[in-house]
Amino acid sequence: QVRLVASGGGLVERGGSLRLSCAASKFSFKDYDISWYRQAPGKERELVANITSNGVTEYVVSVKGRFTISRDNAEKTAFLQMNSLKPEDTAEYLCKAESPSDSRWWDPDARVRGRLEVWGQGTRVTVST
Repeated sequence: QVRLVASGGGLVERGGSLRLSCAASKFSFKDYDISWYRQAPGKERELVANITSNGVTEYVVSVKGRFTISRDNAEKTAFLQMNSLKPEDTAEYLCKAESPSDSRWWDPDARVRGRLEVWGQGTRVTVST
């Protein structure tokens, strides 16, 4: 079964660090773009960071210089290193994998043709003041 499992959340003091992980199974992870989103209570889901299959990264302005997204294709895992955490970073963090958009693309592991989007469950991050 195609799956993403997020982990690493927890309670941390202001200025602290956490490292989130997003482990993939049953799809061709190396070919997918990986994104981390977050959703705070009462707020809309927000894209935090993205890393393409080629390793190109981008970040929302509010986390630039503090968060680093990375991936280990051999381990089929993506990471979000979060430093200098602030109370406003408190949220549920979710990871997403998105395949190439070409309708002819074939995932040999998932045995799916065309675009595939996989969401992991959230991991909660709480930053105390």
